[in-house]
Amino acid sequence: MALRPFDLGVDMSESEPTPVPATPPAAPTPPARRTRRTGWLWGTLAVVVALVAGGLLGWGVGRSGASTTSAPASTSSQQVSACDAITVSNEVLPAIVTVSAVGSAGGGTGTGEIITDDGYIVTNNHVISGAVDGGTIAVLSSGGVESPAQLVGRDPRADLAVLKISGSNLPTVPWGDSAKVVVGQPVVALGAPLGLSGTVTSGIVSALGRTVPVPGDNGQTAILANAIQTDASINPGNSGGALVNCSGDLIGINSAIATVPNAAGQAGGGSVGIGFAIPSDFAHSLVDQIIKNGHVTYPYFGLSIAPIPPAVAQRLKVADGLYVVSVVPDGPSAKAGLQQGDVITEINGKPASNADTLTETVMTTKAGDTVDVTYVRDGKTAKATVTLENPPSS
Repeated sequence: MALRPFDLGVDMSESEPTPVPATPPAAPTPPARRTRRTGWLWGTLAVVVALVAGGLLGWGVGRSGASTTSAPASTSSQQVSACDAITVSNEVLPAIVTVSAVGSAGGGTGTGEIITDDGYIVTNNHVISGAVDGGTIAVLSSGGVESPAQLVGRDPRADLAVLKISGSNLPTVPWGDSAKVVVGQPVVALGAPLGLSGTVTSGIVSALGRTVPVPGDNGQTAILANAIQTDASINPGNSGGALVNCSGDLIGINSAIATVPNAAGQAGGGSVGIGFAIPSDFAHSLVDQIIKNGHVTYPYFGLSIAPIPPAVAQRLKVADGLYVVSVVPDGPSAKAGLQQGDVITEINGKPASNADTLTETVMTTKAGDTVDVTYVRDGKTAKATVTLENPPSS
């Protein structure tokens, strides 16, 4: 899996797995795609993480990393056996739209939710990316009204995009607090699987803190950072849709599912009860930047890394880590004392076994935040605190 720097102030390079052909399942106007086998194995089953825009299922990833972070059980009133899906549907569905994007390579459908009463809509970047260059984007309201949509901005690295339609006093989905989400709490997913607008499913939060790499634009990799895992049924077309709590508050943006490939290694089928949503707290901060600036600016780490070379690993007796290829002079990492040749073994207490750890850290922090780094130099373990900065002006 290749993970690119995306202007994060971090340069990463790894080998790309060999793609194998795939046949996507039936979905509205599905373009032909290819899938890549994963290395995430449970027992004898290889699990493929796939984006869930209509026409996009079948995009696999080379690996799906995941933390085991979970929240303790809660005794709050929120923890009940199931949401009142009828009430949630009545409150939230009016703000859910079906997104159609058509470009030169074909078209597909996804989902979005209206977050402001004047028509700002959140969806996934992969739902609309095919229509960015000369294509068209339209949304269909829950009442059956189709409207052209303007692309306000997008962030391919986090798989988020913001659209705008004309209107006033439109129904909205209120932002929820994903930091209060606990494992086991009931949730409801709303969207347009297989183009079936106004579909509602329910389930629970299965896990928290997942790091899920998914295919991004131009062969790059997007990261669903700190993702919420749910067993609520999510299928192609649900991408960009709402995951809400029992109060109807938006706690996540449904973005990907895990599927079990067939004997030929091809992704296919629908939900197997493993879906992933971008947490609302993370999404909210990026959406605010997109609405204000048209893009997202991430903090700057100021170094280039690569997988640790075998010879270095043997010499330093370090089994795993990130090799520092270079450090930007007078950049945040240089100021913290990191040098070329260091091997980073931990970032904020998490093992730095792959570049996703560093990428997720940068994506979920802001300039001025500090990051604790453990590294090995000349066989000795040391620690440094890197204070992230805004990226230098280009």
